[in-house]
Amino acid sequence: MISVEIGEPFLRCRLFDRHLNEESMLTSLDLVQELRDQVRIREEASKLRAQHRYNTKFKPRSFHQGDLVWRMASAARKHERKFSPNWEGPFRINEAVGNDAYRLEHLSGAPVPATWNASHLKFYYS
Repeated sequence: MISVEIGEPFLRCRLFDRHLNEESMLTSLDLVQELRDQVRIREEASKLRAQHRYNTKFKPRSFHQGDLVWRMASAARKHERKFSPNWEGPFRINEAVGNDAYRLEHLSGAPVPATWNASHLKFYYS
């Protein structure tokens, strides 16, 4: 109660019923678990929607040894030149290093010095 309510009883004080208050508190305490379940369901649905939206743009790629691929041109990755080609190749997959990283070799058999991520490679169809 605030100090103004001490001298003269207000409506809130006159209508207060201790038994009814305890009963309503117990009822709302029983509903807490149901509310938590509803929130958990909404949270999971929201996460699934966000995951679906993210995965619509994701294109999984996996290559095997001997596959022919194009690799993204370094000028295209750095946005250096406007009219340079976007893809170089073809190259052959020499080894799968792991975590979508691959070692490439030229068609002549000469190795390419760096490893390349699958996001910078695409299949070469001849």
